[in-house]
Amino acid sequence: MAQPQSIAATPTPAPRLDAALIAAWQEGDEQAAAELVRRHTRALARFLAGAGAPEADLEDLVQEAFIRAFRAVDRFRGQCQFRTWLLTIGGNVLKDHGRRAARHKVVPLEDGLASRDGDPHERAEAGEAEARLAVGVGELPRLQREVFLLRAQQGLEYVEIAAALDTTEGAARVHYHHAVKRLKEMLQ
Repeated sequence: MAQPQSIAATPTPAPRLDAALIAAWQEGDEQAAAELVRRHTRALARFLAGAGAPEADLEDLVQEAFIRAFRAVDRFRGQCQFRTWLLTIGGNVLKDHGRRAARHKVVPLEDGLASRDGDPHERAEAGEAEARLAVGVGELPRLQREVFLLRAQQGLEYVEIAAALDTTEGAARVHYHHAVKRLKEMLQ
């Protein structure tokens, strides 16, 4: 009986850490920059959308955040994760966008309906709860809203949230606690 031939597995290279990608990009490796964008675009978009970014502007806001991050990457010192730093920049981009939008108020012509699967009654209840939650998050004070989104949506630890929002870990915990309490009250 013939022995089965062993197939030599080609080892896959370990994914590079963000710090290594940043260093490679600073040395001119465009693929490293593309990998950073690939890794962090979804999280940044989710954060911005949850923080109130208009869906029509979301892609532009994400792009602007990356442009600002790459322009300032030489100032990134690694005291927090790259994603935390990027989300901070994204928050600033959104604030700037809000200031500009306040000066140029635009009324949308039509709002599209989100598609939901499942039982029509369950979809209606889920849609109502989602809408109440979105309104509630939008009504939170700025710091509570940002802490809530960074913790609940992005899964960041309090120490990372504190670094991103230039506050203390204790203050981040308090803001999150108050945000959750207010949202529960609004949803009841």
